[in-house]
Amino acid sequence: MKTFRKFRNQKKRLSSKYVLMILTGICVVSIFTSLVFNISGGPLNAVAGYVFVPMQKGINEAGSWISDKAHDFKTLGEVLKENKELKQQVDDLTVKLNTTKLEQYELENYRKLLELDNQYKEYHKVAANVIAMDGTNWFSLFTIDKGSKQGITKGMNVIAGSGLVGIVTDVGPNYAKVRSIIDDSSNVSSMVLSTKDNFNISGSLMSMNKDKMLPFSELRDEDDKVKIGDPVVTSRVSDQYQPGILIGYVSSVEKNANNLTKSGTITPVVDFQHLEEVLVITDLKDTGKELSQEEDTQE
Repeated sequence: MKTFRKFRNQKKRLSSKYVLMILTGICVVSIFTSLVFNISGGPLNAVAGYVFVPMQKGINEAGSWISDKAHDFKTLGEVLKENKELKQQVDDLTVKLNTTKLEQYELENYRKLLELDNQYKEYHKVAANVIAMDGTNWFSLFTIDKGSKQGITKGMNVIAGSGLVGIVTDVGPNYAKVRSIIDDSSNVSSMVLSTKDNFNISGSLMSMNKDKMLPFSELRDEDDKVKIGDPVVTSRVSDQYQPGILIGYVSSVEKNANNLTKSGTITPVVDFQHLEEVLVITDLKDTGKELSQEEDTQE
C-alpha cells in the first residue's frame, strides 16, 4: 500500500514537471513568434515586455560594464607604458644635466687656472690633479698626479684658486706630494703688500678648524699702517717661495706685550677644503746658494 502511494506521488510530480516544461516551451515559442512576425498587442506582447525588456536592459548594462572595464584596462596599460617611457626620458635628461653640470664645473675650474696662470705669467707652470689627501678634512698634505717625468722636483711652489697652496716635498716618477701652508709644520715668510712689512705665517690646523684663519707673528709696524683687509704675499726674503704670490688678507692684528712687534691672523685666499686642480711652478726659488757653491768651487 505504501509502495503504491509513493509511486502515485512520483507520477504526479513527473506529470507536473512535464506540464510545466510544455507550458514554458509554448510561452517561449509564442513570444518568439510574436517578435519575429511583429505581432503587436495582446498578452504575448505584454509578456515579452515583462520578460525580455529587463533581460535586454541587463544584457546591455553588463555589456557596457565589460566594455568600460576593457577600456579601463587598455587605458591603464597605455598609462603604464607612457609612465615607463617618461621615467626613461627623465633618467636620460638627468644624466645629461649632470654631465653638463660636471662639464661646466670643470670648465670653470680650468678658467680659474687659466686666470691664475695669466696672473703669474712670469713663471713656468705644470697643471696637475689632486689624487689623494692625508688624514684630515683639510688639504694639508696631499698628492698630485704629476712627477719627475713631467719635470716636477722638490721645492717647487704650488698655487691654485687665487694664490699660494704650498710646496712640493717628495717626488716620484708620476706623482708628487705637497705640503700646504696650513699644515702645522709650515712657515711662510710673508709681506704686507701695501706697507712692505715682513712677518711670518705659521701653519695651524687648529686655527683653520676654529675660524679658517692662519696666525702670523713678528710684524714690525711702528706707524700702525697695517690694516684689516690688506693683502699679504710671499716675501722676497723667503728661501722657499717665489716672491709676490698672494697668500691672503689681514683679518686681525694686535700689539705684542713687548710693544715692538705685532701678531694677528690672515684669511687664506685658497679653499683648502676643496682642492682638485693645481698649478706647479716649475721655476725653483733662486736663493743664491748655487752661486755661492760655484764660487767656493772656483776658489
